[in-house]
Amino acid sequence: MKENTEMMSMELLDPRNDFLFKRIFGSEENRDVLLAFLNRTFDEAGKPTLSEIILLNPYTDKDSPRDKQSILDIKARTTEGEIINVEMQLFNKYDTEKRTLFYWSKQYGSQLVEGQSYSSLKRCITINILNFSFLPNDRYHNVFHLREDQTGIPLIDDIEIHMLELPKLEEREVSLEEGGLANWLLFLKGANPDKWEVLTMNEPKLKKAMTTLEFLSQDREARMQYEARQKYLHDEASLMEAAKNAEIYGFKTGLESGIRQGIEQGIEQGIEKGKQQGIEQGIEQGRQQGIEEEKKQTARKLLALGLELSTIAGVSGLSMDEIRRLQNE
Repeated sequence: MKENTEMMSMELLDPRNDFLFKRIFGSEENRDVLLAFLNRTFDEAGKPTLSEIILLNPYTDKDSPRDKQSILDIKARTTEGEIINVEMQLFNKYDTEKRTLFYWSKQYGSQLVEGQSYSSLKRCITINILNFSFLPNDRYHNVFHLREDQTGIPLIDDIEIHMLELPKLEEREVSLEEGGLANWLLFLKGANPDKWEVLTMNEPKLKKAMTTLEFLSQDREARMQYEARQKYLHDEASLMEAAKNAEIYGFKTGLESGIRQGIEQGIEQGIEKGKQQGIEQGIEQGRQQGIEEEKKQTARKLLALGLELSTIAGVSGLSMDEIRRLQNE
């Protein structure tokens, strides 16, 4: 009881912060914690459990929370050579499905070295823990593979993507005494410390994750790094939201401007080729020009903010080559 009282009086940090998440689950000393979490994830999906994992990018002091280009994910390899990537996403960066496939493909392709055959490629598993609702169903754990539409036969099992959506998880819908993946996710979601004892009843490794969170919450340097990362994440989320709104507003204003220009041009051309045909052609041409110009304006603004080129491409709708040309300008 005394232990719970102390936890309540202490302001715990949020384990959904990707910097803190990696310190809890992605450090060598907590490799057993990550293994337990992965096995609960695979067990719920009907997959065989793992006996051991190797961390490919364990947490070090180089994982700076102030590095704007860093992706504080966790990469591990199984004894069979399969690669697992775990990422905590606190805010919706939009185009989640495309972003997921992009990073999965980089992970899959990076296995090959010169002279190796395609047969040496191993299965890659992506686990996204989302602090926002994403899929149009009420399941908090969704698993995706490559399957044929009608018969469901697999093309290949090399791709496996897990989406864990924290907002869809409610304590009242989970039997805490049974243990399992839900207990881990409730901890990440910020379950009341009063319920920690129940959550760990059948999840002994979860207790170690909680102890690590308590220690980091009391460590001054860890709190400073955590707050720096929180600030960056919130700033990035605000920029993404502003960019998204700018894209929507820009599309609307660009369309209106394009239509006006198209009508004017179409009327002039219609004198010779027929008013109706000229107006239609002018509207379409003006609309396309207006949309393209607004896309470029959006991309220029995001370049000025220093966002990644892939993020700008996702928001603006321009290709990477087009964005590089704008960057060179």
